[in-house]
Amino acid sequence: MAARLTRRTGAALGAGAAVVVALTLTLGSCSAPSFSGIDQLPLPGGADLGSHPYDITADFADVLSLVPQAAVKVNDVPVGRVTKVSLAADGWSAMVTMRIRGDVQLPANAYAQLEQSSLLGEKFVQLSAPAAAAGRTTQATAGGTAGTARETAPEAPQGRLGPGAAIPLSRTNRNPEVEEVLGALSMLLNGGGVSQLKTITTELNKAIGGREPEVRSMLQRVNTLVTDLDGHRGDITDALDGVNRLSATLATRKEQVGTVLTGLSPGLKVLEDQRGSLMTMLKSLDTLSTVAVSTINKSKDDMVADLKAIAPTLQALADSGKDLPDSLQVLLTYPFSDEVLRGVKGDYLNVYLSVTAAPGTQLIPPLTTPSPSPSSSSTAGTGPQKAPLGLPPVTGSSGSGSGSGPGSGGRG
Repeated sequence: MAARLTRRTGAALGAGAAVVVALTLTLGSCSAPSFSGIDQLPLPGGADLGSHPYDITADFADVLSLVPQAAVKVNDVPVGRVTKVSLAADGWSAMVTMRIRGDVQLPANAYAQLEQSSLLGEKFVQLSAPAAAAGRTTQATAGGTAGTARETAPEAPQGRLGPGAAIPLSRTNRNPEVEEVLGALSMLLNGGGVSQLKTITTELNKAIGGREPEVRSMLQRVNTLVTDLDGHRGDITDALDGVNRLSATLATRKEQVGTVLTGLSPGLKVLEDQRGSLMTMLKSLDTLSTVAVSTINKSKDDMVADLKAIAPTLQALADSGKDLPDSLQVLLTYPFSDEVLRGVKGDYLNVYLSVTAAPGTQLIPPLTTPSPSPSSSSTAGTGPQKAPLGLPPVTGSSGSGSGSGPGSGGRG
């Protein structure tokens, strides 16, 4: 019995010694954990990082009072914490190292915003996708302040934010501090334009006082103008597009435009050389216009009287209507007018005239030699021949156009 107990005790001591040796070897091969300060301890109530967290970095122009172990949030939900705040490689900005849960999915072009939980609360880092960060203000330069900000254009999410990813300075920003807001407010109240509001209000009252209907009418016209402009947005857009196309066309024809401008140089040189002559001509035209205006002013009454005098004549011409042009046509073709020529059939014209002699007119018949007769030829040379008797003078007042009495003409 005693021998059996002795053997069991020896076996236990041997097993214990083996365990002690193994622990000693294990501890000897592992380094002791380092502890640099209390800031390495996680804050109570922090985010659960899970079993597979990953680290990312973000560059900030100014981290203010951000400290390690501060919260990292997505949509105001804690998803990680800040593990380190250090100086970036450029020596001007701060690099914040963050550890977030492995199941958090963000695009590779995510934004990081340094925010504050309340007016006097702690700082934390807010991560967001580009769609949610559209229109976010970012620092203009690496060494800029909160006052140097610009608007970023909206962009679509790209890729995925993975372990070791870095958010550049162009996609980080911070909210203004309470001290900055109070400082700006003090500048506004003390040395700003608040003291000038009274002067501005007084001057506006003086300018608008008693002119309320005019101001109201002006505002209504401005409203109408803005409404019309809003209704013609399409036309304005088309006009701007046309100007854009014109600018593009001119940009493609810079050489031709340059050639035209170069060709204008000699002409401009000639105009410059003749500047004195042009000035003299313009002065002469000015003198001429002065004399002409003076002359017209002095003769204005006479001219008005002349116009009034010819008014009846012009009225008569206007009343004649179409008769005046028709009569002028006949006048230019007298005596063979268009109406006469329409009655001509062939290449000759017979004219029948009826002539009436005035009282006291003596008609002399044509002098014709009668043909000799046989009886007269037999007696030729026996005595002188008698001339034909003349017609008696016309004693009547008038004669018929177709009669054969005295005063009537023949027809041919």
